[in-house]
Amino acid sequence: MAILDLDLAVMSDDNHAPPPPPEAAADHELHRLGKPSDDDGGGDDGVLTKGVRHLCERGITALPGRYVLPPGDRPGARLAIRLPVVDLARLRSGLGAADRAAALAELDAACRDYGIFQVVNHGVDGGGAALDVARRFFEELPAAERARYMSPDIRAPVRCGTSFNQLNDGVLCWRDFLKLAVSHSPAAGLAAVLPSWPDTPSDLREVVSAYARACHRLFKELMEAALEALLGGSAGGEVLESCEVGSQMLMVNCFPACPEPELTLGMPPHSDYGFLTVLLQDQVNGLEVRHADAWLLVDPLPGSLLVNIGDHLEIYSNGRYKSVLHRVRVNSGRSRISVASLHSLPPERVIGPAPELVDEERGKPRRYMDTDFATFLSYLASAEGKHKTFLQSRRIPQEDEELIQASNPSL
Repeated sequence: MAILDLDLAVMSDDNHAPPPPPEAAADHELHRLGKPSDDDGGGDDGVLTKGVRHLCERGITALPGRYVLPPGDRPGARLAIRLPVVDLARLRSGLGAADRAAALAELDAACRDYGIFQVVNHGVDGGGAALDVARRFFEELPAAERARYMSPDIRAPVRCGTSFNQLNDGVLCWRDFLKLAVSHSPAAGLAAVLPSWPDTPSDLREVVSAYARACHRLFKELMEAALEALLGGSAGGEVLESCEVGSQMLMVNCFPACPEPELTLGMPPHSDYGFLTVLLQDQVNGLEVRHADAWLLVDPLPGSLLVNIGDHLEIYSNGRYKSVLHRVRVNSGRSRISVASLHSLPPERVIGPAPELVDEERGKPRRYMDTDFATFLSYLASAEGKHKTFLQSRRIPQEDEELIQASNPSL
């Protein structure tokens, strides 16, 4: 895998929204001032209980004030990034020792330098069907059917919601989502949670559960390779065993076409909490990652899956691997559908730096406190959870960060 160059050419934006018609000018100014109007969809309660699709179905022509970001937080020019490519065929059995070592080194570099990469030859089938059923859920079901699952409770295993962390967001995001918890319990597995999933569209449970299983297999395969690259040899066996029955959550996202996409985001800058996230998206690009002090738009290879490092893997690697800061921009022409599969260890499992990566006497101090899923949920209940604030809350202050970085350039 070669690390591909950044393409910093400014991409043309063919999706700028037309100016609002004259009859919308008065409401448009009210939105700018953050004041309610008829286009706001019934005020905050309506937005939070009905979501963005409800606003779109009302035919709004101006962005409601609750969605307008401060000028410094709005998306800017479209700059593109070409991400590293991990070919799983090179990491599977039958590869010579030298070639496998080279492939592991490339995976290690992608995790360390980018925090996100593309995976080809991944063996995950059913992505197209999963995107199709997701689109039908958001765009064809009556609003009342989707409303059956609407809930602001971040602890609910199955729920529809809107924005990012809707109860704490100062500015709302142009996004609706369906969250589906997945169980890998030896006793019951997926059968224990499927009855709680939406039963419409009629093929949702069958299609999405098959895709979830395939993602879980991919997660285990990638974790085995990543731990070998990180620790070498047979280290990390206990973590791999925990991955077998680890947590998995599907976030099925809908980012509708937006009347003024230059003023808002589909998701704010954030990192994911788990070990790895596997992202499936349709042909409408929108994911941006923070790299080289710039926001860069991801244009993935056809048929690939995107995989990004989460906070738990950054903690476990003691900072060697970096969870990537990312966000989603929207457009005025087409809606965007994605399915993010977030993977970690079992929720009750405490996660801390691997003992092999901590050696105080050799200048490799422990850089993070232990954490677990309950700690993360408690944090989200009291904060927006944007950027990498949760991870920062787990960092252990170092006496001399510059000295540590100089003596350990791999950190």
